[in-house]
Amino acid sequence: MTFALAYPHIDPIALQLGPIAIRWYALAYIAGLMLGWRYVKFLVARPPNAMTELEVDDFLVWATLGVVLGGRLGYVLFYKPLHYLENPLEIPMVWQGGMSFHGGALGVIIGIIAFSRFRGRNLFQVGDVICCAVPIGLFFGRIANFVNGELFGRIAPDVDWAMVFPGGGPLPRHPSQLYEAGLEGAVLFLILFGLWKLTQIRYRAGALSGVFLAGYGLARIASEFFRQPDAHLGFLWGGATMGQLLSIPQVVVGLALLVWALRRAPVGK
Repeated sequence: MTFALAYPHIDPIALQLGPIAIRWYALAYIAGLMLGWRYVKFLVARPPNAMTELEVDDFLVWATLGVVLGGRLGYVLFYKPLHYLENPLEIPMVWQGGMSFHGGALGVIIGIIAFSRFRGRNLFQVGDVICCAVPIGLFFGRIANFVNGELFGRIAPDVDWAMVFPGGGPLPRHPSQLYEAGLEGAVLFLILFGLWKLTQIRYRAGALSGVFLAGYGLARIASEFFRQPDAHLGFLWGGATMGQLLSIPQVVVGLALLVWALRRAPVGK
């Protein structure tokens, strides 16, 4: 066996208060939502002022519902439909694990559409500032995956930073959760922030949303080459994983939205 880094065994329960267990995974969701909320307030305080700071407070509820309900239903429909068809009472048991980013994204998109119509705001301007904050949640979510020792990578006998995960057998594997935290979280956040600072991009409503959709899709497709496919799904059409297949249409939609936005006149300038 080649050299492998020691996996830092961390209790998935961050704090135990009698019968109440506070898990790192829950704290990751809270951190992502809270920091994302503060970041969106920072963005809307500057032109083109997609919405007011008070409206950002209101949207936090919509975002939370979209992430949790969409993420869970997405996992049920995309990853284990037959299992949950036979065991419908397990669907609300989110503490047992099982959330889908693509489902959560659809939930948030529905929330953005409903919120924008209800508040009379420009749909794409609202979407742009929300998309700029999403990588924050993605970063913390992937770190939580690493802490839980789940969604680990494929066997990597020739990689010095590979790790032996508790549920991954005796061979060292890619710490793909950290790859995803870096690509989907940190790198995508910096790209979106850099583009947001360019007025010719910031005022093109929908451009940043397009960059996020395409950027996340590309990052997910790349990272899936190092991530172990879900055991109950394995490799699918053409040797692709479910995450890759779900990301392909996201890249197409994102690029189409970006081209459409860049061809339109600036909004609010």
